[in-house]
Amino acid sequence: MQTTTLNGELFARMVESGAARLFAYRSVVNDLNVFPIPDGDTGDNMYMTMDSGAANASEAEGEALGVIAGRIAKGMLLGARGNSGVILSRIFAGIAKGLEGVGAADIGTFASAMQNGVTESYNAVRKPVEGTILTVFGDAVRKANSEAGDETSFESYFDVFMDELRASLERTPELLNVLREAGVVDSGGAGIVYIAEGMREALLGAEAGPRTGAASAAHRVDTSALTEDSPFDYGYCTEFLLRLRTEKVGPVGGFDEKPLIDWLMENGESVVAFREGSIIKAHVHTMTPEAVLAHCHEYGEFLTLKIENMMLQHNETNIRNNYVPPKRAKKRFGIVAVAAGEGIRNTFLELGADAVVDGGQSMNPSAESFLKAFDEVNAEHILVFPNNGNIILTARQAAELTNDADVRVLPSRSIGECYAALSLLDISSGDPDEIERGCAEVMASVKTGAVSVASRTTERDGVSIREGDYIGFSEGVVRSDAPDPESAALALADSLSADEFGILMLVCGKDAGTNEARALADSLQKAHPRVEVILLDGGQPIYDYIMILE
Repeated sequence: MQTTTLNGELFARMVESGAARLFAYRSVVNDLNVFPIPDGDTGDNMYMTMDSGAANASEAEGEALGVIAGRIAKGMLLGARGNSGVILSRIFAGIAKGLEGVGAADIGTFASAMQNGVTESYNAVRKPVEGTILTVFGDAVRKANSEAGDETSFESYFDVFMDELRASLERTPELLNVLREAGVVDSGGAGIVYIAEGMREALLGAEAGPRTGAASAAHRVDTSALTEDSPFDYGYCTEFLLRLRTEKVGPVGGFDEKPLIDWLMENGESVVAFREGSIIKAHVHTMTPEAVLAHCHEYGEFLTLKIENMMLQHNETNIRNNYVPPKRAKKRFGIVAVAAGEGIRNTFLELGADAVVDGGQSMNPSAESFLKAFDEVNAEHILVFPNNGNIILTARQAAELTNDADVRVLPSRSIGECYAALSLLDISSGDPDEIERGCAEVMASVKTGAVSVASRTTERDGVSIREGDYIGFSEGVVRSDAPDPESAALALADSLSADEFGILMLVCGKDAGTNEARALADSLQKAHPRVEVILLDGGQPIYDYIMILE
């Protein structure tokens, strides 16, 4: 039977199925990382954005299509993370605008709403770049809309839409040199393909796969949902990565994972399990996670492990509705910065930041995280330092959703720019425009570089990179490759003309050894005697060292 009318219930199922499909393939999207360091997070960002919309959809049964679409869009706008997540949220915001006031849509109304999604997403980006999620979604909508007529079913529409999505995705390297050089397609475009596949599956009647509920996991847990006398009906959501061990299973190459997966199927529900090399990835709902873990432990060792009480997850909706952030006395100016790492966070607070949002590379905060920080700061004018190019759009989206303050997002792309701006911040004029201009001037005078392990062998910016080596880079340009982080950092400092600056701050990551960091600081001081080298324990992930030159 062909679908000729789309109602709210079906659209909600399609969005939930799209989120579940992306959840299953989010690591594939993450791995489509053009920069050769282990910081790919597009799949996670898009999934958490999508899941926020799906969570809102599940709260509104039996309502009109326009109402459901509006709920989904609101959830995604608040939950948006990263550039691709923000663009994704704007796609669904545009669709919601096109469906406003609609009880159920025919194909013409839906096609028009999809075109609204294209327009809204392009408008969200100040300088749209072709060869990204914008192009992939836009191409597919134009193709599907051009072939849609009054008699077109939603199944036929999505057939054309899916074919063009995949074709456009394959063309993205032709539009972006950076994709062609890295040998990958656009990660955001791949994400929208998986989402659309899930939506189409729901349209055809398939049940949505499991999701972890990432949207609600970001909120505090209401432990009162389970008392001493409460019935326990939901069990535990258990996820893990299991490394098969030769000492337990014999030669890993000859191991048959089917009996293990069959056991999980017999002893749990909502099972998603598969093998990649010597790693078993598993998701299972169970009343007895200890039994699951004990059985699986017979085959190897756990690399990651997460157990969540689904009864508490079930109650998280009330938590979101009842949460009220603490407010300070109203002030004239406030500062919100983004940081990953306790040392960097404390440094920003010491320099005058009123609130620090947790986040950075591979852990982009949501728009809702910014909104909570704005409420906490409670100022007339708020300066926001995203400190990462993939967080700027999210911060701007949160600023657009704020009515209680004049929020100004300074497009800082590194903690170095923020550190310099806060160090020299002068608000004595009381003029927010002048203060913003002053921050921009200071930020432009700083250079920031970083050192991280290379995730693959490639050649970039004229540098031959070997997987497992360490690379030094700045502003997206690879400047050095070396077998150890210290050598990469020394070469990076030379490449950035460290002698031309007065201060070199070396920010050590959580994986940098204390003795090694001190030795590197000494080596940098000897190599650049006219520069004052300052060592800071930042505690940041991904980057062994961050180098700030001012």
